[in-house]
Amino acid sequence: MKRENREPTILVKGLRKSFGEQTVLNGIDLTVGRGETLAVLGRSGTGKSVLLKLLIGLQAPDSGSIHINGREITALPLDELNEVRKKIGFLFQQAALYDSLTVEENVAFPLNRHTKMSVAERSDRVRELLSSVGMAGDLEKLPSQISGGMQKRVGLARALALEPEILLCDEPTAGLDPITSREIGELILEMQKARHMTSVVVTHDVHGAKAFSDRLALMQEGTILAEGTAGDLQNSRNEFVVQFFADAS
Repeated sequence: MKRENREPTILVKGLRKSFGEQTVLNGIDLTVGRGETLAVLGRSGTGKSVLLKLLIGLQAPDSGSIHINGREITALPLDELNEVRKKIGFLFQQAALYDSLTVEENVAFPLNRHTKMSVAERSDRVRELLSSVGMAGDLEKLPSQISGGMQKRVGLARALALEPEILLCDEPTAGLDPITSREIGELILEMQKARHMTSVVVTHDVHGAKAFSDRLALMQEGTILAEGTAGDLQNSRNEFVVQFFADAS
């Protein structure tokens, strides 16, 4: 009988990162299984966003290892790292759209750069992506002409353009009103289920995290203090964990 491949999509061991004398990550160990969504929670300044940047190779750790689909990426040459990155979609905190490009052109950008699709194929793909995030009617608008929530939707469409196996989201609901935050959270959940992606979502939104994640990891002072389901963490007896969830209620 053929054994199922249970190798995790993301495996992090002993990850450390400092900036000058400030230690941001202090020995992170983390495993994310295939098709799983992990929400990383914690107070501001605990290293959550830095962790995402290390996972995609935008920054290098001081020590430790990062395996993506079984491949150690921390010392890869840039050309090989870029091949790994093509399988990772990244939704930035501020959506990070190109101001001078239309919605359609923003989503098409990775397709233009990394595929050999024809103009017609790219156009069809972009329209499909924008339709999936509820932005089919805004192709010709510039980022400045749409709301913050709409920009997040466009950013998500662009992150999905190359059909990634992994989706990394940095504060996807930050700065949004409660209704729009819920809509973005539901959209991420819908996309994750439809595409069976492995996802890591850094967020302050505890309510959203409970809704769209399989597991939660709570960071404190550069380490993973607690990890498990929402129920596991809510039943924790650790004083910081109890206080964190009480403040979020």
